[in-house]
Amino acid sequence: MRIGEVAERAGVSVRSLRYYEQQGLIESTRTSGGQRRYGEDAVSWVGLIQQLYAAGLSSATIRELMPCLHAGVSTPESRVRLRAEKARLDEYISGLERTRERLEKMIELAETPNPHCPVVLG
Repeated sequence: MRIGEVAERAGVSVRSLRYYEQQGLIESTRTSGGQRRYGEDAVSWVGLIQQLYAAGLSSATIRELMPCLHAGVSTPESRVRLRAEKARLDEYISGLERTRERLEKMIELAETPNPHCPVVLG
C-alpha cells in the first residue's frame, strides 16, 4: 500500500506516517523509485499507535512495547511498563476529576445571586 492510501484509511496525515516510521513504530519498504510501500496490516498498527498516543504514551514507550505487540506476547518488563503507564493515567484522570469538581463549584457560585458582588460575568 502506498503512503497516501495508508494515511487515508487510517485517518492520519502522511506526515504522521513518516514520523511514525522515523520513530521506529512502523516499517515500510521502498520501490526502485524510492516510494514507500506498507503492508496490509499498517492501517491497524497505525490505529493502535494512535490509541497509545491518545493514552499519553511516548514514542519511546510505544517503540519499547512494539516487539511484544507484534509477537502477541508480553514479558515481565512489558507488564511492569504497562502497569506504570496505567498508574500514570489513573493519577492524571484523578487530577482531571478534581479540576472538574472545582469548576462545578465555581459554576454553582457564579449562578447563585450575590448582593455583595454586582458584577455579572458573561
